[in-house]
Parts: sequence; structure tokens; C-alpha cells
Amino acid sequence: MTTSADQDQGQPLVEHLIELRTRLLHAIIAVMLIFLPLFYFANDIYAYISEPLRVFLPEGTTMIATEVASPFLTPFKLTLVLSIFAAMPYLLHQIWSFIAPGLYASEKRVAAPLLISSIALFYSGIAFAFYVVFPLVFGFFTSVAPDGVTVMTDINRYLDFVLKLFFAFGLAFEIPIATVLLIWTGATTTTSMAGKRPYVIVGCFVVGMLLTPPDVISQILLAFPMWILFEAGIIFAKLFKLDKREEGEEGEEGEEEDTSTT
Repeated sequence: MTTSADQDQGQPLVEHLIELRTRLLHAIIAVMLIFLPLFYFANDIYAYISEPLRVFLPEGTTMIATEVASPFLTPFKLTLVLSIFAAMPYLLHQIWSFIAPGLYASEKRVAAPLLISSIALFYSGIAFAFYVVFPLVFGFFTSVAPDGVTVMTDINRYLDFVLKLFFAFGLAFEIPIATVLLIWTGATTTTSMAGKRPYVIVGCFVVGMLLTPPDVISQILLAFPMWILFEAGIIFAKLFKLDKREEGEEGEEGEEEDTSTT
């Protein structure tokens, strides 16, 4: 038999679960509100996304659909993913609204700019992949086709390839946010992060090798921006003076100097 004290302790958890359910429903409704009108233009959206490859296809060739349902399901999947990308600011706002009450005022002042920056960086990564990486990669792939082989890419395989690169570059462009968070939480310092630069550069190329197709061009095009963004994260952390550990060390050194002079 439950007592009134047990009910009082369990009630906050129930309230949190109800709020979480409400936030999830709002997020799903937002995605569907974007998806429904966009689905009418699903084929046009796919034509635009496939343009970086189609411009390099040999004359007289087109993309193909090797599965029965691909002509319908592939544009459907693309439109759904695009709706999630478009709704990302609202989705992150729902996440922020759920966790914000548990944060301190100082944490909210830092978290809000990081949240906005993460959205902008994610979109920047997708744009960089589409407008810079795709023309170079597809131009390379189609140019090295053996003699007698006609390049006619399946629409579903192309979409999987494109979405993989979108996610890879979108997440890679979040490196400044991850760097700032590590320094802000005190897990490391700007000096320590800068000292690990050689390992970071090697790690960028390893990640680029794992997240991109097996070609040197896309690997370099992912690894080099990752390194630049890592440096940007260190610079931002220094500008906003988020390095708590170094500030504490400087304060201790100042106190030691004061005691020595006295």
C-alpha cells in the first residue's frame, strides 16, 4: 500500500514523463506539418538533390530505379529527412524547453548561444557537402569509370550515399561546440587541447576515412574543415573565457604572489 509520501515523491517523475510526451508530440506534429506540403514537391526535391550527380552522367544516360517501390519510397524518404532537418530549430527548442528548468542561470547564458550556433553549424555542414564536396566527388567517380561501363546510378543508393555525407558533414561541423563544451565543463583546458593538436589532426583524417566513401578527395574535404573547426573552438573558448581551470590556476598564482609580498 502506497503512502502519501510515496505519492508526493513519484508525482514529479510523472509530471516529467507527461511533459516529455508533450514535447515529443509537438516535435512530431512540427515534422508532419512541414512534411505534408513538401511531399507534393517530392520529385522536384529529389531532382534538385540529384543534380550534382546528373550533370556528370554521360550523355544519353539517366539515373535508374532497380526496385519496384523505389520511385515512390525514395522521394518519400528524402522529403521526410528534409522535414526533420527543416524542423531542427523547433526540435532543439523543445529539447531546450524540457531541460532548461534544471539549469542554473549561468549555464543558460552559455547554453543558449551554443544551441543556436549548433543549428547554424549543422546547416553549414550540409551546405558545404552539397555545394562543395558533391561536385568534386561525383566528378571524380564518373571520370574514373572503366571503358565499357556506363554510369547509371540507382536512385535509392544515391540517396543513401547523400544522406550519409549530409550527416557526416553536419556532425563534423559541430566540433567547435564539442570543444567549447569540454573546456566549459572543466574536462580539459585550452592549453591542453592545443597541445593535443597533432593527435586531433590524425583523428580528423581517421574520422574522415570512416565517415566518407573510400576516396581521398572526400576524406580530405571532411578532415580539413574538422581541423579548422577544432581550432575555431579553441579560439572561441579563449574569447569567451570559458576555461575555468586556467582561471582558477591564475587566481591561485595571484594569491600566492600576494602572500609572498606580505
